[in-house]
Amino acid sequence: MQPSVLRKYGDARLPRYTSYPTAPRFSPAVGPGTYADWLANLPPGDPVSLYLHIPFCRSMCWYCGCHTTITKKDQPVLDYLAVLREEIHLVADHVSGRLSIGEVHFGGGTPTILEPAEFVALMDLLRHRFEFTEAAAIAIEIDPRTLTSDMAQTLGQAGVGRASLGVQSFDPLVQKAVNRIQSEEVTAEAMHHLRRNGVERINFDLIYGLPHQTVRSCVDTAIAATAMRPDRFAVFGYAHVPSFKMHQRMIDETVLPDSMARNDQAHAIADVLKAAGYRQIGLDHFALPADDLVRAQEAGTLRRNFQGYTTDTCQTLIGLGASAIGRTDNGYVQNEVALGLYARHVACGRLATSKGYRLTAEDRVRGAIIERLMCDFEVDVLEICSQFAFDSARILDTGGRLQALAKDGVLEMTEGFIRVRSEHSFLIRAAASAFDAYLEQSPRIHGRAA
Repeated sequence: MQPSVLRKYGDARLPRYTSYPTAPRFSPAVGPGTYADWLANLPPGDPVSLYLHIPFCRSMCWYCGCHTTITKKDQPVLDYLAVLREEIHLVADHVSGRLSIGEVHFGGGTPTILEPAEFVALMDLLRHRFEFTEAAAIAIEIDPRTLTSDMAQTLGQAGVGRASLGVQSFDPLVQKAVNRIQSEEVTAEAMHHLRRNGVERINFDLIYGLPHQTVRSCVDTAIAATAMRPDRFAVFGYAHVPSFKMHQRMIDETVLPDSMARNDQAHAIADVLKAAGYRQIGLDHFALPADDLVRAQEAGTLRRNFQGYTTDTCQTLIGLGASAIGRTDNGYVQNEVALGLYARHVACGRLATSKGYRLTAEDRVRGAIIERLMCDFEVDVLEICSQFAFDSARILDTGGRLQALAKDGVLEMTEGFIRVRSEHSFLIRAAASAFDAYLEQSPRIHGRAA
């Protein structure tokens, strides 16, 4: 990749496009009443996904971009669980009949901060209030440093089939700089406990662009990680937004790699993973050949949502917990972020929605185009516009952004068919952003495009 092209597009602040429009477009105009109407009108029998947010950790990782609270005590977690259980009842009461559940994802924070008995009780409540499909997939995010053998056993018994383990980097210098000390041995032990108890599908998260990171340290981490043979990797570029995430001010900006170094690190990790037999999925995921993600990519059915690349085909996502985001066919909703406000909503018998977004016809078209670009690195704009009976001229009028990307060699365009060149695949977010009608309104909270 030419340095001039990388500097031009790689330094841009762009969304990860796990939704469209992105969260900065959400507003209080969509509140609890609107969401109640959307829930009441969900198509009966259609499987939905659940996302449950557990916003607590025992210590703060300074790179973190999640909504989480640090607590050394158990009482705040217990208090939160009581509210979460009430919210589950509220949501279940707002729908017609029993929701059919196809996917469940526990995110955080650190969901395994719960005690085994607390997790079992939460799963029992979900199964009591909702109807799980026979093939319902249950996944959870895990901090290997705090996973106990008892919790691993509980996860297996509760039907959890996939776990995402935070690894980020095995370099001690990098770990110290981001306040996350985690050895290879601890990671391998957590993986052993999970698989021994039936949680067989394991994902690892890696990050590049962290302070003091080098190509060599990224390669060493990737080699050590592939030796443990997880099923998938998610490889993210660190998004440094200290004005939005105050704890990131603990990171020394002078030792953060620049765009060229980040690009080299990303390519080096990808090369190690592919050499170890993993297939690249979209921008930042890698999976073993037999994985469902690979089959979905080959079939053209790969999807992208708030958890990244996925095979989840459910059209509705119910977000539960503080800050959780959901989606119905009508649009997006997000719960109150502050724990106190979230609890007060629920205590009043009111859905915890603080803001959201009602999709327009044009949003749906642009969202479909962006999703296909992010998943396939190519898109037939004319075909998608035809599917939505929408004027393609309005969509292809991008203010010259597509033409600039084509002129710089990032993509090719032929009669509405767009393909990002393989050597510029790490700039896919720049290509997707050409179709983002709201991009200029919220650039400061996004991370670099490369």
